[in-house]
Parts: sequence; C-alpha cells; structure tokens
Amino acid sequence: MPDKVVHRTTQSVVLIHDWLTGMRGGEKVLESLCRLYPDADLLTLVHVPGSVTPVIEHRKVRSSLINRLPAPARWYRHYLPLFPFAIEQFDLDDATLVVSTSHCAAKAVVPTGRAVHVCYSHSPMRYAWDQFPSYFGPERLGHLGSAAARHVVSWLARWDRDTAPRVNRFIANSAYVARRIQRYYNRRAAVLHPPVDTGFYTPGHGAPGDYFLVVSALVPYKRIDTAIRAAAILGARLKIVGTGPDADRLRAIPATGIEFLGHVGDNELRDLYRNARALVLPGEEDFGIAPVEAQACGRPVVALGRGGACETVEHGVSGWLVEPGDGDAVGDASRFAEAMGQVENLPLSPEELHARACAFSIDHFDAGVAHLVTEALERPHAW
Repeated sequence: MPDKVVHRTTQSVVLIHDWLTGMRGGEKVLESLCRLYPDADLLTLVHVPGSVTPVIEHRKVRSSLINRLPAPARWYRHYLPLFPFAIEQFDLDDATLVVSTSHCAAKAVVPTGRAVHVCYSHSPMRYAWDQFPSYFGPERLGHLGSAAARHVVSWLARWDRDTAPRVNRFIANSAYVARRIQRYYNRRAAVLHPPVDTGFYTPGHGAPGDYFLVVSALVPYKRIDTAIRAAAILGARLKIVGTGPDADRLRAIPATGIEFLGHVGDNELRDLYRNARALVLPGEEDFGIAPVEAQACGRPVVALGRGGACETVEHGVSGWLVEPGDGDAVGDASRFAEAMGQVENLPLSPEELHARACAFSIDHFDAGVAHLVTEALERPHAW
C-alpha cells in the first residue's frame, strides 16, 4: 500500500468523518485522506478505539459529545436526532481547508468564512431521502414507532438539504451519487470512485472453491436475504462476511449451506475472494467497494443492475447484472439464482479481471483528490 503520497499544501487542514466504529468502504477513503494530509486533525461523532487501522488510529482524533453518552459503541445509531447539534459544535477556527467524508452528518460541519470545505460524499442521507422504509418502516418499528420516526427523519432531510451550502465543492463516490446530490442538494459534484488496494487484492493460483460470497454490512437495504434464498434455490454454499443489526433476522431464514463469518481480517478476506465462485451483491449500492475487490482477486460478480454496480461491473464480461424486480422476494431470488448459475461462463481470466480493477487503484484516487482539492482552493466559489 502506498505510504508516501502527500498532498503538500500550506493550508491548515482538518478531516471530518461521520464515525469510527469499523473498517468499511468509507473508512478506506478516510485512510487515503490521512496519508494525503498527514498533519491534519481528525474530527468524528463517535470513535471506538481500535476499530480502524493504525493509519487512522494514530491521528489526533477529536470526538463529539455523542462519544460521552451511554454505550456509544453500541447505541450511537440511536442518537441520530442529536447528530446535527453535535456536528455543529466542532471548533474549526484554525482550519483553512476542511475535508469531510460523509454519508450522514459530517458534511454539515460549520467552517469559518475563510475556510474552503471539500466534501467527499458517499451519499446524501439514505434513510432521510429514499430508504426510510428499509430502516424505519412499520415492519421494523411497528406502526406507531414508524410514524414517530417519520417526523424526525423529515426534519433531518430538511436539515441535510439546508446545510449543503456549507460545502464549497462536492466529490461523489459514483455518478449514481452525483445524480442524488444534484436531486436533493441542487449541487454539481465531481465523480471520483473510492480507492481499492489492487496491490494487495490480487488473484490466487488455484481453481475457485465451491461457494458464493457476500461481503457486506448486515443492514436491511443490502438485501442479503435475497442472496440467501438464491443460494437455497441453487443448492449452493454461501459464505457471508460482515456484521450488523440485521444478523438475527438473516440467520432465521430457513436455508442450508449458509455460513455467517462475521468480521474477518484482510488476509482471510482476500483468500475468501480468491476462492469464491463469484461475489453476490443483491442490494442497491451507492458505489460498492466489494465488487471491485472481488474483481481485483480475479473473481466475477453477480449484482443488482442498479446503482454503483453499473459503474464497476460490465454485464456479460466481468459479471452479471440482474434486472431489478418489483420487490417480490421469491422472484428476486429466482433471478439471482439464474444469474449465479451463469456467471462462471464469463470470458475474462482472473488476470484480466484484475487489470480492469486497477482503474480503481489507490494511486488513481490520491491523484484525483489532490487535483480536485487544489481546484477548489483556487476557485472556491465556482461550484
């Protein structure tokens, strides 16, 4: 992994990230930013020590008042209504360049008038804009709970929209997210895909194993249940990497050959990619870093043909894009099962899949960030 790439600037830089509770795609973006700006302070709503890599942990981390509430590592999502107040309390008087990475509240930090704020957006708030039923619908909270949550989330959506002018320039993690930024914030965004360590994620030397693989947070909108039901239709083994609040519901689905592996280390994850028949991605992703990591390891992808996967998976070449259905669980699982049965007949070798994934390398990302931040500093009001 590169460790000496630095964006040299005379600015006083502060990095803002929603929360530090584990390594996911967003934290890999933050890791690159930490290398680019080695002297920058790091501000976040919640910091669970030891949950992220040393590149991030070794920074000077300042957490918000959320970190001082009861059991923040376990309950921080329940403090969502307090996030607007907490993020706005950070003191940024000394910062002249603020770089936020945000899918929730980080982009709404309040910089001074002399500072330039660049936001790398993973998405406008999903649950506030278009995925309320998946997070707070009656099936999850009951009718009374869902009705109460709707009032809070509607207020959050207005706050999310109204704080967009605090950003001088948006960078979106995909063209799909750039369109959502245009739709909800009425702002333009440059597109720069997240980094993948293509020097680490490389093909193996043997034939693939006998299982399909899911790598994902276990949350409702990821639709992992579709992958489980598809594997059951095929009679195939399925290994699931990841943790999250939807774990118990998913484990209760009647199916054989399903293994829940929880969190795994980087080396184990690479081996799982290398030996999988294919990665399965049944949910609509803003970008989706796992499909790129799988291709870097020489394995194809079966993904929903919507969202960020359409920018990383070429149908019939590097994977199989499944047409979105009408929400019928049995129909969705059947379409995925059919695609999983065909994906191994694709034309590219593992080495050719890896070469395609190199378009998402860390070097490419770092150069893109440095260019876009420099442009924002030179013309802060042009976007």
